[in-house]
Amino acid sequence: MRVPGSKSITNRALLLAALADGGSLLEGALASDDTEIFSRGLAQLGITVSHDAVRESFAVTGTGGRIPAHEAELFVGNAGTAARFLTTYVALARGTYRFDGVPAMRVRPIGDLLDVLRAQGARVDCTCEENRFPFELHANGLPGGAITIDAHASSQQLSALLLVAPYARDGMTLAVTGDLVSEPYVEMTCKMMAQWGVKVDRRTSRDYVIASGGRYAARRYTIEPDASSASYFFAAAAASGGRVSVANLTLRSLQGDVEFVRVLERMGAAVEERDGALIVTGPKQLHGIDVDMNAISDTAPTLAAIAAFASSPVRIRGVEHMRWKETDRIAAMTTELRKMGAHVEEATDGMTIAPGPLHHARVATYDDHRMAMSLAIAGLLGDGVEIENPICTSKTFKTFWDVLADLERQSR
Repeated sequence: MRVPGSKSITNRALLLAALADGGSLLEGALASDDTEIFSRGLAQLGITVSHDAVRESFAVTGTGGRIPAHEAELFVGNAGTAARFLTTYVALARGTYRFDGVPAMRVRPIGDLLDVLRAQGARVDCTCEENRFPFELHANGLPGGAITIDAHASSQQLSALLLVAPYARDGMTLAVTGDLVSEPYVEMTCKMMAQWGVKVDRRTSRDYVIASGGRYAARRYTIEPDASSASYFFAAAAASGGRVSVANLTLRSLQGDVEFVRVLERMGAAVEERDGALIVTGPKQLHGIDVDMNAISDTAPTLAAIAAFASSPVRIRGVEHMRWKETDRIAAMTTELRKMGAHVEEATDGMTIAPGPLHHARVATYDDHRMAMSLAIAGLLGDGVEIENPICTSKTFKTFWDVLADLERQSR
């Protein structure tokens, strides 16, 4: 089977292409609500962006770090990457930019990033609650230099600063405080910056140096399939004793979430690579696991969805930051799996799910794409499920239900 392009790589590539000087072509790109919000935001800022849905590509004409529009109204929906990346991007300019999102975005973390931008000379006026959406950012250029950022709530704030750092007047030396969550996404950012022509000097795991004067080179760039999206089908194979092969995805992926297959392997699944595809084959019975999923938290709901089918309890920990995603995913997964009959013990930083059958239930998705897709896998393996607001999967995977139906047909 095939899954669409990586959301995380597509959004980073869109910003890299906008910052570069000249035309870039992004191939294998994801078409989703999140990438559409991001590309539309860039277009509102004066960047020429065209999307070819048939060819799965974006053509972007970068402006070398200049932002043509000095004023814009930017609606970021519930797209966390777009929200943090666009906010940091406009700080390079001199102008006034108004940001807002859906109600859920108004409680997602961005305060640490806004504090950094204030210290860099921007003025941020929050309309409602301090350090929350909506706000108006009066940009006055980005001097750069020594910056400290707390990345305990979201690694996207650190990635946003890294991506624009070459265009700051004095480059940047970034020091990270707090526990860095989802570190593989920061690794992805650094590797992609290098692919586009700018090296990040990592003196320690908490210090990043980007010299001034570096520039991204426009290029043709191929985007990998989304490892987070693939996790649902890998999980289905692992828990059912089946087999799934995902084309064009390997363990050498830029995406940390590809490590989810190693979690399944620890539970008894077989993992192999063949002909450029990643293959998971499930055992007769998965066994339980105690696993820290801090680095791959987007796949924690996927594991929770199949946990009840293991022979012993599954403990997921290290993912407190999931509470500040599109919804509180720890509380939401606990609530909805209990509706299906699962025995779930909620903890501050995760949950423990005991073995047992799942029965049919109507479940809520909280307008969260990962809730809908994870619970679909639980229903597929259990006694069925009725999912409210299934369209929310369009945030990252517009064709999810078609792909799932095709997978189910192939398994008959």
